[in-house]
Amino acid sequence: MDLIVPLQVVESFTIVGALVLVVVVAAILSAVEIVDAYDRGALTVFGEYRKLLEPGINFVPPFVSRVYRFDMRTQTIDVPHQEAITRDNSPVTADAVVYIRVMDAKRAFLEVDDYKRAVSNLAQTTLRAVLGDMELDDTLSKRERINARIREELDEPTDEWGIRVESVEVREVTPSRDVKGAMEQQTSAERRRRAMILEAQGERRSAIEKAEGDKQSNIIRAQGEKQSRILESQGEAISTVLRARSAESMGERAIIDEGLDTLAEIGQSESTTFVLPQELSSMVGRYGKHLTGSDVREDGHVLESLEFDAETRELIGLDDIGEILGEIEAVTEMDVEEMEQQAQAVKEGQDAGQNEFTGGADEGPQS
Repeated sequence: MDLIVPLQVVESFTIVGALVLVVVVAAILSAVEIVDAYDRGALTVFGEYRKLLEPGINFVPPFVSRVYRFDMRTQTIDVPHQEAITRDNSPVTADAVVYIRVMDAKRAFLEVDDYKRAVSNLAQTTLRAVLGDMELDDTLSKRERINARIREELDEPTDEWGIRVESVEVREVTPSRDVKGAMEQQTSAERRRRAMILEAQGERRSAIEKAEGDKQSNIIRAQGEKQSRILESQGEAISTVLRARSAESMGERAIIDEGLDTLAEIGQSESTTFVLPQELSSMVGRYGKHLTGSDVREDGHVLESLEFDAETRELIGLDDIGEILGEIEAVTEMDVEEMEQQAQAVKEGQDAGQNEFTGGADEGPQS
């Protein structure tokens, strides 16, 4: 009996010691608070705010302390779809994303119950207000303006909560089905109008290009005709000059031929005196250098004549003058006796003819 009592006492002390040990361990664990690098902790003791716990190991009163953690990184809050009526009475649906960051954990702990839910509700009401103050076309095209206005509306109240709104992005603005159908019809009509305008402009441009092409073609054709007429006129003028020169040359050659014929007739007579026609003598004087090599005046001074080009020499027959002079010299060197014989024969023939004519006349009256 005496041995049983001490064993119970030992067991009691063992249980109490274990309980004390458990309490001590629990107290130590409760007194040590580890805060992450991106967090801040709001410490309350018996419900009273004491301080903010910095990152690392912090010792707090055990069993009577509570720590509220706040993430100091940028956080994303989704704003669900909100239905709104625009200023031109068009229903639209929109949603957004808000990026926030806790700047003051104490104010975020003391000034607002749940800062995330508060920011989300405020963003929803602000989004509906901004959409209702704009027209439908602006809500679809001016996203940056909507984002800026929502951010401005959220800045003031969130600053009191120790929250900073870093950015607001409207993800989608969707009009109602009827409005969307009307917009599609309007877009289709606008595209048809632009297509017609572009087609009309293309036709106009084509007509202008064609007219300019015809104009240039007419100008080139007119210039060609003008050049052709000019060349034709120049050809006719040159032809007229050449014909005139040829006629002049032929006239002078005719005079020379006539003079040669006259000299031939004179050479057949008994006279030894030769007479040159005035035209032939003047021509010989004008082209003396080409005929004899020089032109001499009466006072003995030599007159230089001008040279003629090949075309002029061919037209006026200068290359044939040598042959003409040869014929003249042949006539002048004719034997005088032969010329006298020919003249005597001609004279006898003429006398015989006269006698026959006279005899016939005398016989008529006698009979």
